[in-house]
Amino acid sequence: MEVESKTTRQKPLIVREYVIKSKLGGGCFSTVWKAQHIVNGDQVVAVKQVHLSRLNRHLRTCLDCELNFLSSVNHPNIVRLFHVFRDKDCIFLVLEYCSGGNLASYISQHGRVQEQIARRFMQQLGAGLEILHSHHIIHRDLKPENILLSGTEEDPVLKIADFGLSRSVNPGEYAETVCGSPLYMAPEVLGFQSYDEKVDMWSLGAILFELLNGYPPFRGRNNVQVLKNIKSSTRLPFSKVILPGLNPDCVDMCLKLLSLNPGWVDRLYGFHLFSW
Repeated sequence: MEVESKTTRQKPLIVREYVIKSKLGGGCFSTVWKAQHIVNGDQVVAVKQVHLSRLNRHLRTCLDCELNFLSSVNHPNIVRLFHVFRDKDCIFLVLEYCSGGNLASYISQHGRVQEQIARRFMQQLGAGLEILHSHHIIHRDLKPENILLSGTEEDPVLKIADFGLSRSVNPGEYAETVCGSPLYMAPEVLGFQSYDEKVDMWSLGAILFELLNGYPPFRGRNNVQVLKNIKSSTRLPFSKVILPGLNPDCVDMCLKLLSLNPGWVDRLYGFHLFSW
């Protein structure tokens, strides 16, 4: 990252033609910044700075998958990639900025949402996943924090983001690496089994359940406890307050997406079924 200064008191960080304004988030391997075009001040983007020296072989493969996929798609429910820059030991991804924050913040602010809102959100996520899986990509870390909101507050548009753990898997092949967030990981991942793109559908089911109830379906202090709670559960822990008012097809959707059998109707792989 290039550092320039107009005064000795403040040194704005510059990435090519973008000036860094504030930090949006990040983790051990990357940091996401809000940035503004130097010439066109109206152009606001998100810049994801990936530290290559912190990536092992597995994560570098995931980064290649992320770059290859995002550079080849333009879909309203997948975050856009505009440019890629490399500087010393970092790669910078210039991404679409989504002013509505992420779905986790939305749920925290609004609590459980009305069924028609959950339906609209799931249709959007299903459309994004259909594109993802048509490219033989497994996201592997679908969770509310990795779903961004754009558009207006009254009519938000959901965009799947953060493909840092994504993996390309050809038809008939399987992945085995345990990765993701335990509350949204499919049982076959938690149980160290081989898996394919259908694990993303379990994550989608967990998100649907959380949208409707305000909390995830299965919890635990660690992966082992989450998996134990999944296997020992005889029914989904729907809120008794909302369950009587839910459309039976909506409840059935949750049950099938969160089925222990990943082959159950391919966990509703027909995305048109989200229009219950």
